[in-house]
Order: sequence, then structure tokens, then C-alpha cells
Amino acid sequence: MKNVPNIAGGLLGLTFIVFGLNHWLHFIPMGDGPPEGSPPANFFGAMFATGYLSFVKSLEILGGVLVAIPRTRNFGLLVLGPIVVNILAINIFLIGGGAVFAPPVIAVSVLSAYLLWAARRRFLGLLKPSSD
Repeated sequence: MKNVPNIAGGLLGLTFIVFGLNHWLHFIPMGDGPPEGSPPANFFGAMFATGYLSFVKSLEILGGVLVAIPRTRNFGLLVLGPIVVNILAINIFLIGGGAVFAPPVIAVSVLSAYLLWAARRRFLGLLKPSSD
């Protein structure tokens, strides 16, 4: 049980590194994508055209590396937390149709939740009032 957080961190980190790098290297075929003119197509079109998607993918790679290293895992979770929430929100509100149950979405959500739970004592320390 002692190594489970390390395995989960490695898997989560690898997932974000691979999908982040795929943005530039295109080694995973992504299919046709959403229909032209649909809300998901417009959303991703705006993110791509403005360069915002490249910024998010850079944070995914950075967060993936930090989560994979046990010493920096909690900082990596802080970087990846908003990204995971947005992945869930996009799949629920924009894509719909059960997209939230896609294996990568489930894997990222479960691994992130587990690592957050495993480090809950350290994160709860952020909520304590300072003694300044």
C-alpha cells in the first residue's frame, strides 16, 4: 500500500505528459472531432486560435512531470487541479452524451482524486489560519 500513491502519481503524470506532448507532436490520432459549428468545435477553435490551448498543454506537461516525482507531487496536483476540473466540465457541459465516462476522463479523475485524498492532511494545512 505504501507504493500505491507513487504508482498513481506515475500513471497520472504519464497521462498528462503524453496528451500534452500530443498537442505538438501528433502521435495519437484524434479522429474527426466535433461537428463543425457545434459548441465544442467553437470552444476548441477559439482556444486553438488564441494560443490558449498551447498554454494549457504546457501546464499539463509541467504538472505531469511534477506529479510523477513524489517530492513535487502536491505542487503538481495544484497545477493540474483546475485542468482536471475543466476536463470534467467540458465533457459534461459541452460534449455531453456520456463523454464523461470515456476511459481517459475516468482515469484522470480517479487518479487525481486518489492522490488528493492521499495527501489530504497536507492540503488541509492550507486552510488553517496563519499564526502571524
